[in-house]
Amino acid sequence: MQQPIAIDIFSDVICPWCRIGWERLKVALSAPGAPVAAIRWLPFELNPDMPREGMDRSAYLSAKFGGPQGAARVYERVREAARGDGVEFAFERIERTPSTFDAHRLVWLGQCHGLGIQVKEALFDRYFSRGDDIGERAVLLDVAVVAGLDRAESEAMLDGTRGAEEVRGFEQAAQRLGITGVPFFVVDRRLGVSGAQPPEVLAEVLVRARSEAVGGTGQGDPAS
Repeated sequence: MQQPIAIDIFSDVICPWCRIGWERLKVALSAPGAPVAAIRWLPFELNPDMPREGMDRSAYLSAKFGGPQGAARVYERVREAARGDGVEFAFERIERTPSTFDAHRLVWLGQCHGLGIQVKEALFDRYFSRGDDIGERAVLLDVAVVAGLDRAESEAMLDGTRGAEEVRGFEQAAQRLGITGVPFFVVDRRLGVSGAQPPEVLAEVLVRARSEAVGGTGQGDPAS
């Protein structure tokens, strides 16, 4: 049986390029001859200083892009890039930019139960398709249930500090690796790929990782 290739994905759940990058990776992994992959989502906060309650979207756009017009130009480029991947964004529905720290904790909990991908995709959907505030406890609990997590366990985690140390630890690992933007893929614990690269580029890295792994060149976990 083929040994899965480890793929760590540093990303944020409000990063549109992370959404695009994930779709492109799925295409690469579905190509003939692609290796089996073990996906691990790792946290990266685009706005680490965001208040836990988030902030009004218009205020956020003014601070980050100089206002709605600047944001519209940026987001139109994102939409144009995403169309070829079958990804649609409803940026106009977003009324609040959230803190994503608790969302990352929920992804961590999902991975503890083998449901990391389900949680991540549900968060992408709630934010980019429905415009929901994924910093809100109620929204996060809905995501947990949809993804297959136990509601009571998820509620207890969100009400406490479980997963916080792990999330901060992985964020510090990203800093040590010099990661300043996402998505950032670490393939087989050693090959780094920055940005939402085309599927064919990702596929080439996967083939290289598999061939080198067979040769016994794999190393330890850079995110530990």
